Amino acid sequence: MNLPDFIADTREGKSLSGERIQEFVAAVTLGTVPDSQVAAWLMAVTLRGLSYADVRHLTEAMRASGRTLDLAGAFPGTTLDKHSTGGVGDKTTLVMAPVVAAAGLHMLKMSGRSLGYTGGTVDKLEAVPGLRVELGADEALSQVRHIGAAFSTQSTELAPADARMYAIRDVTATVRSIPLIAASIMSKKLAIGAGCILLDVKAGAGGLVTTRKDAVELAELMVRLGRAAGRQTAAVITPMNTPLGRAVGNALEVREALDALQDPDAADSNLRAHCGLLAALGLRLALQCSSEVAAAKVDEVWRTGAALRKMVQIAAAQGAPDNLDALLGSLPVAPYRFPVRATSSGFVRSIDASLVARIASELGAGRFRPGDRIDPAAGVLLTAGPGQRVERGDEVAVLHSSSAAHSILTARMQAAVKIGVERSSERAPRTMIIGLEGPLPPSHHRYGDRCAERTGRQ
Repeated sequence: MNLPDFIADTREGKSLSGERIQEFVAAVTLGTVPDSQVAAWLMAVTLRGLSYADVRHLTEAMRASGRTLDLAGAFPGTTLDKHSTGGVGDKTTLVMAPVVAAAGLHMLKMSGRSLGYTGGTVDKLEAVPGLRVELGADEALSQVRHIGAAFSTQSTELAPADARMYAIRDVTATVRSIPLIAASIMSKKLAIGAGCILLDVKAGAGGLVTTRKDAVELAELMVRLGRAAGRQTAAVITPMNTPLGRAVGNALEVREALDALQDPDAADSNLRAHCGLLAALGLRLALQCSSEVAAAKVDEVWRTGAALRKMVQIAAAQGAPDNLDALLGSLPVAPYRFPVRATSSGFVRSIDASLVARIASELGAGRFRPGDRIDPAAGVLLTAGPGQRVERGDEVAVLHSSSAAHSILTARMQAAVKIGVERSSERAPRTMIIGLEGPLPPSHHRYGDRCAERTGRQ
């Protein structure tokens, strides 16, 4: 194909045919397109956007660039896949997956390693000594068949074109393009082949998209792509200005997830509510049951300990200790802990998720470049939350580090915890669910028009 013309047509906002997109993706997969031209095309998309038809062609071409699985065929009526666009302290998968598996669903959760923040779900799981996440697709499917769920790295067999494009996006400032985000996520979800897909789209300073408007646009687009491929697909928009839960860091988040499964009443209320909501939505999607039935089932498997036992069973099947005490005891612990004290008396009004994320990364919990080694014990543990009354000098957080030099970060952490004389009067953003029941309203089907308007295309 004529790559310069293809790039120029994208830059000028011209519609691209499915055949041209398929040919480009095939060349990306084979490695016959140099990184420079892939990067040029990605930047053209970031600046000019794509029509809905072009995003759909791109998603399908990337899905078809490698092996595809058929979870829906293997486990009819009970398969669920879930994806979160990422956030600070987002250990939702570690809680939700065993809950829905204990409730009778089949879930193969393939995740990647992450840059920035703390690690991705795979990095969190690798904080457990002995736990293997490098599962081949067939091994992961076998575990799902016998246990109900498996955690695995994203297989290189699935959507390899996306893997190459994402690596280039990561170093060319093209990660936040809505069409590229949607195609990347949905190509992998469709390649896994679950019958139902649930998308958790975070909006706020600590998320991939920072505004609610962009989060809604992304969610609507992904729901449309999933439905066009014949998958039951829904999305939930949730805020990400404050860390989710109290732990930000890999082993710390695993511990918080296990503690929440063991005692839901003692868990952070926001984490408990969020995981419960996602699990119930997953059951509604897969089992076509009412919200009341789904919520009751989630509560049952959580409170009876069935979900906790399922999590221990999943972890043990992948090489971790086979009982809760040993699992918790195996988690690495940082040798240095630095308490962070409130600088004034009052109420915690907010906690800056983006600043907490940067501090956790500097402690060693995240990566700045591909290949960086993560310190699994490092991170931030919040000991006070929004709305809580604190006195000057009270502990509001603890930094966990393998280096005494990181004590200098305590002052920055103090700045992340905003304290005011009165409780914040701001109302929490409303959770929004898209696509769970019935067709999307007509206004939600205008992604291509909105994209054209945003980028100046006629």
